[in-house]
Amino acid sequence: MSTPSDPIKFAYWVPNVSGGLVISNIEQRTSWDIDYNRKLAQIAEASGFEYALTQIRFTAGYGADNQHESVAFSHALLAATTSLKVIAALLPGPWTPVLAAKQIATINNLTNGRIAVNVVSGWFRGEFQAIGEPWLDHDERYRRSEEFIRSLRGIWTEDSFTFAGDFYRFRNYSMKPKPIDPQPEIFQGGSSRAARDMAARVSDWYFTNGNTPEEIRKQVDDIRAKAEANNHSVKIGVNAFAIARETEEEAKAVLDEIIAKANPEAVQGFADQVKNAGKASPEGEGNWAKSSFADLVQYNDGFRSNLIGTPEQIAERIIGLKDAGADLILLGFLHFQEEVEFFGKHVIPLVRKLEAERDSALIAAE
Repeated sequence: MSTPSDPIKFAYWVPNVSGGLVISNIEQRTSWDIDYNRKLAQIAEASGFEYALTQIRFTAGYGADNQHESVAFSHALLAATTSLKVIAALLPGPWTPVLAAKQIATINNLTNGRIAVNVVSGWFRGEFQAIGEPWLDHDERYRRSEEFIRSLRGIWTEDSFTFAGDFYRFRNYSMKPKPIDPQPEIFQGGSSRAARDMAARVSDWYFTNGNTPEEIRKQVDDIRAKAEANNHSVKIGVNAFAIARETEEEAKAVLDEIIAKANPEAVQGFADQVKNAGKASPEGEGNWAKSSFADLVQYNDGFRSNLIGTPEQIAERIIGLKDAGADLILLGFLHFQEEVEFFGKHVIPLVRKLEAERDSALIAAE
């Protein structure tokens, strides 16, 4: 007998970095300050969002002139909410595993387990150079990230953790208190072979850039086959930029305005950085290898997921992404507070209705 599918989860990008989620001079009623973000977290929690993802940037660039640090900011949002889970981005290099493990375990204990981590392997070479961190080759960055994750898990779960890697070493290390169970979830991103292989070995969640259901399915099939061979399981999060309006014409007009008002120098600078990072991979491409100028106006190819239109159109497309293997949709918006509330009121209930209809049809067909 068929069992109901798990409801798809919703997350939003926390605008703890100035400039919003698009490299455009369009007006954005979004702020990177804490007061705005506390209220946004409360709106998201009440609107059906389960996760929020804080960003980590150390230097200005591509419209992000100001940046709040991710772990401290995550804790502030957790203090303002009761059920929302916050995913703090961590960058191996600036963070060591022991510091990250201690920070996250402490916040885990203080918030009844509502903190998770997103391990960012790094794409911005200029940032590493600016802060005096060595810039590793592409696959080395993922090898370091894998050791970082293995170290986090070991510190969190073992009474006497010993590890001898190429990047990190521990000898009989015991950290207390441990995180409460279940252990903090570990997310990661990427689309290169090294990123997918790492996810298939050690990560709980894999974030991929926005794309069509067909392209998402290819990544999902590859990751899950590799994970199964490793006796591991991975859930998939897909990036998307949502523009939900009463008519499709209104939504498309907003998209056109975002792109028309893009900052071409900033978009090109971002394109150069991310495409050079991808070219450094053995297969010669990464997350943004096939991204157009318009795609790159949104940092993570969110326009390509095509959640642009009426609530009904967007809900159906979300189901399409779910059918392709997505377990979570990570959303960006132009005007975060009002659009998160609109999405929760008008889109998420339609998604739940479509999911219920699908489950009922499957059971009836047996």
